[in-house]
Amino acid sequence: MSNRLRPIYYDTETTGVRSDKDRIIELAAFDPVENRTFVQLINPGVPIPPEASAIHHITNEMVASAPSFKSVAEEFVAFCPPHTVLIAHNNDAFDKLFLESEFHRADVPFPSFRFIDTLKWARKYRNDLPRHTLQSLREVYGFPANQAHRALDDVIVLHQVFSSMIDDLSIETVIELLARPQVLNRMPFGKHQGKALSEIPKSYVAWLAENGVFEKPDNQELKDSFEKLGLLN
Repeated sequence: MSNRLRPIYYDTETTGVRSDKDRIIELAAFDPVENRTFVQLINPGVPIPPEASAIHHITNEMVASAPSFKSVAEEFVAFCPPHTVLIAHNNDAFDKLFLESEFHRADVPFPSFRFIDTLKWARKYRNDLPRHTLQSLREVYGFPANQAHRALDDVIVLHQVFSSMIDDLSIETVIELLARPQVLNRMPFGKHQGKALSEIPKSYVAWLAENGVFEKPDNQELKDSFEKLGLLN
């Protein structure tokens, strides 16, 4: 059997943004190798807040007769082939955290999946773009509009967009490139986005530090770059 990594694109819709207390209400995935899809509404066991329904249009009535996450988790694991790499947009800060929390709550062993965060790839290798949301990237790469914020629709668009972004690179190479330290020379976000780091006012760097921006793991390279420039003491 081949040990080649298998990409599975996936997405979650949830009752909120906190993985420690909010729940997954829809899980979808796409296997581009075998052209298979997986999509399932999930009864979270808690009410869906109106503000969440306003985004993904999933209501309490829609999930009332849906299965629990435990049974869906087992189906999802069966859907994923050996050596799966789960790929999602903002994976590391959202989808992966929710997936891990739900598997833990359901007392289902979490498989040894590998992961790719396409948002991190976009920020690292398409820093010429002003925005890196999935819908912004969809527009940049010229794919038609979809039913945004429904899991399967977002998964299909993500596959289209990320395939264009990485061209003919293998999944193994993508993982290797994401692991490489990034050489930052321009501000990746905020009101000074795109400006050379050496031109960022020291007062703004201090403000970022005071507000805990550099404490986030994603911003470690930015912190190191400012330290090397002498803008962060």
